Amino acid sequence: MNWPRALAVWALIAVVETVHGVLRQLLVVPLIGDLPARQLGVVVGSLLILGVAWFTAPWLALRTPRAQLQAGALWVVLMAVFEVVLGLALGYDGSRLWADYDPSRGGYMGLGLLVLLLAPLVAARLRAGREGVQR
Repeated sequence: MNWPRALAVWALIAVVETVHGVLRQLLVVPLIGDLPARQLGVVVGSLLILGVAWFTAPWLALRTPRAQLQAGALWVVLMAVFEVVLGLALGYDGSRLWADYDPSRGGYMGLGLLVLLLAPLVAARLRAGREGVQR
């Protein structure tokens, strides 16, 4: 696995997700409320992650499922740390941060992290299928 490229794509995902979060807070929360906006945000964020993974898959050049899952695992660890640090910097307490991962409290972030883990693998498979159809 090309670690610098995997880190660069994670940084791109982090930027995209941060912009997505700001826009959600400004535009969606006032319309539907905080929890529904966060739940919708997991779905939209997952699609954004898959889109970034799909567009960057040729550049990443992760040829094996193992390398693809390694990149996804790296992204999950980095994103979890990023989200905790950012959440604490924004003044959220640990209970509020954990709520995003607790399905019994309406949190779907665990699903978002699963998508992040699988994104390089899914993107590579989608690209391989698409390239096979075009030939």
